[in-house]
Amino acid sequence: MLAKLLPAFSISALGIALCLSSGARAAVTVLGPGPAQECYRFAEFGGDAREGIARCSFALDTALTTNDRAATYVNRGVLRLSLHQNDQAFADINAGIGIAPDLGDAYVDRGAAAIALGRFDDALADLNKGIELNPHRPQVAYYDRAIIDERNGNIRSAYDDYKKALDLAPDFTPAAEELKRFRVVRKTSGI
Repeated sequence: MLAKLLPAFSISALGIALCLSSGARAAVTVLGPGPAQECYRFAEFGGDAREGIARCSFALDTALTTNDRAATYVNRGVLRLSLHQNDQAFADINAGIGIAPDLGDAYVDRGAAAIALGRFDDALADLNKGIELNPHRPQVAYYDRAIIDERNGNIRSAYDDYKKALDLAPDFTPAAEELKRFRVVRKTSGI
């Protein structure tokens, strides 16, 4: 007997959009008080995304360390992604990566922006790079990569990535919900 994984239904463009708006993105930490820290808090914990973008923009007009400037661009991108301002989100996150190319979470976020833009090959490369750089919340990277796996018809890989996301963070509800759609189908050989 062969075991084969099948999703109960396939992911749609609407499903991808819902996943992107789930708030599962990874903000980049900024330490210490000030507008960059406020920007981070909006990206990490939510609130009025437009107000958060304004705080991030204000922070970018102030003196920041190199890492805080990179993080602030990424965090503003995360907020823009939540408003479906996908091109601006991608540009902001890309600017952050240009300043500090070792931020694993930034690649995960740029991968999410690339998914939103329908640039799946770019998204996959960014997600793999983000995983390689050990992001703070790797479950987000595996979850997003599973979306691409499933879209590309790689059902086993999608299942494995959703499972890995849940193994890394057992309370990560988006992955748990996606795994409910999968079932194992046993095929008998011969007929």
